[in-house]
Amino acid sequence: MAATPPTPVKQHIHISNQPITVNNWYKHINWFSTTLVLIIPTYGLLAIPYTPLYRSTLIWAFIYYFLTGFGITGGYHRLWSHRCYSARLPLRLLLAFVGAGAVQGSIRFWSSKHRAHHRWTDTKKDPYDALRGFFFSHLGWMLFNQDPKRIGRTDITDLDADPVVVWQHRHYGKTMMTAAWLFPMCVAGLGWGDWWGGLVYAGIVRACVVQQATFCVNSLAHWLGEQPFDDRRTPRDHFITALVTLGEGYHNFHHEFPSDYRNAISWYQYDPTKWSIYFLSTLPFHLAHSLKRFRHNEIEKGRFQQQQKALDARRSALDWGVPLGDLPVISWSEFRTTCQQYADGVAGGTALVAVAGVIHNVTDFIAEHPGGRTLIGSSVGKDATGLFNGGVYLHSNAAHNLLSTMRVGVLRGGQEVEVWKEEAMKKVKVLGAGEQVTVVRPLAEGAVAA
Repeated sequence: MAATPPTPVKQHIHISNQPITVNNWYKHINWFSTTLVLIIPTYGLLAIPYTPLYRSTLIWAFIYYFLTGFGITGGYHRLWSHRCYSARLPLRLLLAFVGAGAVQGSIRFWSSKHRAHHRWTDTKKDPYDALRGFFFSHLGWMLFNQDPKRIGRTDITDLDADPVVVWQHRHYGKTMMTAAWLFPMCVAGLGWGDWWGGLVYAGIVRACVVQQATFCVNSLAHWLGEQPFDDRRTPRDHFITALVTLGEGYHNFHHEFPSDYRNAISWYQYDPTKWSIYFLSTLPFHLAHSLKRFRHNEIEKGRFQQQQKALDARRSALDWGVPLGDLPVISWSEFRTTCQQYADGVAGGTALVAVAGVIHNVTDFIAEHPGGRTLIGSSVGKDATGLFNGGVYLHSNAAHNLLSTMRVGVLRGGQEVEVWKEEAMKKVKVLGAGEQVTVVRPLAEGAVAA
């Protein structure tokens, strides 16, 4: 009896790889993230017209905004994601608490995604790939379910070895609700009796602003600004992004040198996160220590290479003449014959001048020569290196550049030296002292606009 063939296993297709329909649209939405970054913030914004704003609550919301923002920029990002510095336990506990108050996931979740972003920037494995559009990199990657198999993997064993990270990840829900909403509400309520205002302004609205500000690191920082260190990927530097993100706006530098605790390296650039980390390192107990700075020499090399790349791009758009390697080699006799034909008015004749071993066609330039037709005409069919480089007139750099656009060939043997050598081989000649071919006048500087 023949064996029954095995039933083929139906392969599961992740919802993100399925088209959106009327029947499955809700499955495409990540409802947990959508609730935290869209639904609850919207509720808080709608409550503003019905909630009085007291000065004390506004000041407290402003202070807590910077604390929770620093929990992301100085904690989640520079401490745990990139290990830009080390922090003692009290500071790590504080950063874990206020970081949870920013409502952006646990340290473990946030850092793993950010490391994948750095490793797989601008690829399909980048969890918030900027090439998929501004909205996707800002919010879309959280609002819609993504196939976890498509996101690049990274090593987070160091995070799993940190008890603060592990504890916060296991108890993130309770920690987040306490830090994001209950704590700011209790401070305002117990402090000056504004319980509801504390929840709305210092809690929900403040968290919404922190979210949108730090999300700009994934979106705005890949869209607005310059690329002084590398233009092969999307990260950019801009003051506006730095202003919005507590100093994280110099993103092109950060992607090139992610282990540097600084995001802004110039004194005039706005980076309160850097200033805060440095301040914490100066305290008696050195709450922050072992601050990492990339070598200045390598930073400047990267800046110079990008500047050179930009200059090369501009240079390539200009006419520098035919490259020497692409020019035909012309003998002295051919050079002279062509010039003689020009002088005799024979068709095909060309006014050629040799300068520094390169033959130039000056036929159309004779009438435009600033020094007059006669002077340049007297050099046709001759080696004018000495005349061009000071014998008659020491020509400017602009003249060298213009001459390079007239190249038509390379003189075989260099200049008239090859002719002298050929004549010497034909007959024996007794040379007087100082008449040897190797004895020459001080060499005039050749054309350098190559």
